[in-house]
Amino acid sequence: MDRLPPATTVLQVIPDLNSGGAEQTTLDVARAIVKAGGTALVVSQGGQMESGLTEAGAEHILMPVKSKNPLTLRKNAGRLAALIAERNVSIVHARSRAPAWSALWAARRAKIPFVTTYHGTYNQSNALKAFYNSVMARGDTVIANSHFIARLIAERHPFAEDRITVIQRGSDLNGLDPANVSALRQQALKDQWGIPAGHPIIVNIARLTAWKGQKIVIEAMARLKDTNGGDPIAILAGDHQGRESYVAELKKLIADNDLHDRVRLVGHCADVPAAMALADLAIVASTEPEAFGRAAVEAQAASVPVIVSDLGAVPETVLAPPEVAENQRTGWRVPPADPVALADAIQMALRQGPENREQLTERALTHVRQNFSVETMCAKTLAVYAGLMP
Repeated sequence: MDRLPPATTVLQVIPDLNSGGAEQTTLDVARAIVKAGGTALVVSQGGQMESGLTEAGAEHILMPVKSKNPLTLRKNAGRLAALIAERNVSIVHARSRAPAWSALWAARRAKIPFVTTYHGTYNQSNALKAFYNSVMARGDTVIANSHFIARLIAERHPFAEDRITVIQRGSDLNGLDPANVSALRQQALKDQWGIPAGHPIIVNIARLTAWKGQKIVIEAMARLKDTNGGDPIAILAGDHQGRESYVAELKKLIADNDLHDRVRLVGHCADVPAAMALADLAIVASTEPEAFGRAAVEAQAASVPVIVSDLGAVPETVLAPPEVAENQRTGWRVPPADPVALADAIQMALRQGPENREQLTERALTHVRQNFSVETMCAKTLAVYAGLMP
């Protein structure tokens, strides 16, 4: 969709604007709203992606929407209601549970459409958690970012089944094309990370939290240390977001396995295309289901072979047997939390001949171009907005 109805103002609400798939999608959709002639507002507690939002022509409003305190949720509902009235907001789009409750109350008070995107699998261990999660299924349209998540919503919240729309996440395929990443950008990142020449580079880009599987990567690298695997170096790039104890655990695991020269913790990566351009292999090592798994798509878009944990939405993003024939494979899927299987897959991937690697990455690139472009994601989201307006 190229244009929105005249005077459309869309308010997206998300806890913060630090690194993450939901945050990047917020920025992408805000940019598309502006391009389509609308006004894009985003409420959050801010973060490192805030400048990108304003550069896209959107407006950011600071509000304590990350809080789960019931009193704060109610106060935020009042603040959002006032903002909706002041800015003549047409649609509210919530992307996380705590702010979604405030946004729901404010949108209903203003009698305007309310949209949600179910971005995660969300822990649902008891009835209270189920009720808390249910706000993400209370939108006039409920966007699932994968078919896996659509099935999960329908199972957990049957009342929402007829309002679910699948819009898979999209990536900037042009930006990820290695032909569009300058040698200068690559060298700057190589210097920053202290990567010596002559080593295969394995990249794992994910926030530093236990379920993202960084420990599994380290354990797999330990198993490869004494094999004829080409001495690869693994880059663990991600923001710890205050999880200092987890970082300490990772550093200890690296030290205990004498992997200081083989595994690097490099912090947040601001230039993912450059990281991918340097990589010989990408790994997504999650130990719990990914709602979508943008990192796997980004690797394929950058023509980098990828290994992923076989969980969640992975069969949608990375094609592999038994769902497809061997000659249709776009990457490798391994059991989660299995460093032995991961180490074996790393060896297999790095030992590919140039012809096999080229065929694999060409299939992967075709797959993501057909299904996971940011343009397709944004066009479908704008169509949802237009369909809800009078």
